Amino acid sequence: MTLEALSADTEEITRLRRSAHCLHDKAAVDAAIESMATQISGELAGTDPLLLCIMNGGLVLSGRLATLLDFPLQIDYLHATRYRGEVRGAELNWISYPRERLAGRPVLLIDDILDEGNTLKAVAEYCEAQGASRVYSAVLVEKIHGRRIDGIKADCVGLKIEDRFVFGCGLDYKGYLRNAPGIFAIDEAELSP
Repeated sequence: MTLEALSADTEEITRLRRSAHCLHDKAAVDAAIESMATQISGELAGTDPLLLCIMNGGLVLSGRLATLLDFPLQIDYLHATRYRGEVRGAELNWISYPRERLAGRPVLLIDDILDEGNTLKAVAEYCEAQGASRVYSAVLVEKIHGRRIDGIKADCVGLKIEDRFVFGCGLDYKGYLRNAPGIFAIDEAELSP
């Protein structure tokens, strides 16, 4: 990629960040994460769970939640993605598998968003195939729409949002804006392919 192309990309990112609509500000996200930690603690404290971050989207939430879960647990990650820097999902691409043992223990899956449920379904099935005693899932954001795979749901949800393209707190736009301090929506007309 040329320097000019990179500059054009970051200009687009900056423009989208400025024009985006804030759905949930930092305070609302902080409150949601604290509530999630309380729920997860009630479900998993004392069970020796493995917190499994689904990269890259689950990184921010995993880090924030881990410090609020005051009980013994281990942390690992896997990298499975459908977006690969694009705004539309495709076939799931497994980049990295967990290193820790899943067999015989509960697994806490952490991801940024539950949209249609393809990633969550595939990752949960992988954990079950590895012998996890229980698969418990937590997502920061759940989109409300009718395209969800039948039977797929998250056990713990921080925030519910309308069916819009969003970024922030782990959610990205073409690999950028995961670091935005709230949940922001981009108008569909502004999305570039």
